[in-house]
Amino acid sequence: MSALAAGWTDGSIGYPVLFGGVLLGSVVPVVPTGAVVGAGAAFAVTAHELNLVLVVLVATLGAWAGDLVTFAICRFGGPAAVRWVARGQHAERIEEVREQFRRHGWQIVVIGRLLPAGRIPVLLAAGALAYPWRRLLPASLLAAFLWAVAYAALGVASGGIFDSPLIAVLLATVLVLLVGAVLNAVGTHRRRTPTPEPERDPSACGPA
Repeated sequence: MSALAAGWTDGSIGYPVLFGGVLLGSVVPVVPTGAVVGAGAAFAVTAHELNLVLVVLVATLGAWAGDLVTFAICRFGGPAAVRWVARGQHAERIEEVREQFRRHGWQIVVIGRLLPAGRIPVLLAAGALAYPWRRLLPASLLAAFLWAVAYAALGVASGGIFDSPLIAVLLATVLVLLVGAVLNAVGTHRRRTPTPEPERDPSACGPA
């Protein structure tokens, strides 16, 4: 993390690192993209070597590009490519999102980007249903922007607590990962909790 903070002292390096990290993590989920954005925002408000507005914009473009690449793989890739994107996903979860996508469309694109573990099922559903590009592009751009603003806000909060760029970056990273873990746990619990069936009204029953 100290090497990352050192690299961000130069905007000509920091912005490409931010864009590349978010893009890579959006296509291949090996990089915690929210932590990258939060750390960049924390560094911007403490070291003042990066511009906070540009951090949000660069993160937005990186997330948008990553989502479009993932959608293109889901829509035009073969079965092997789709299975690669869907690895680790539960079939019933994907089918549930697909039904929601048919009813709500672009709203699900936005919500899926903001919720932990919601982006991939939404993009899989969009690809399977051949969602038109003209609708996906603005929806995914709005989703990426709101996502970048949310995680940058966590970084700004950590930067407001500590003046040290390194400590602020570390705190932002931990804070983003903690928030993501909590939201993911809540979402998993809600999916596993069975929905109670509505009680039948005895008066609605016919004569025995």
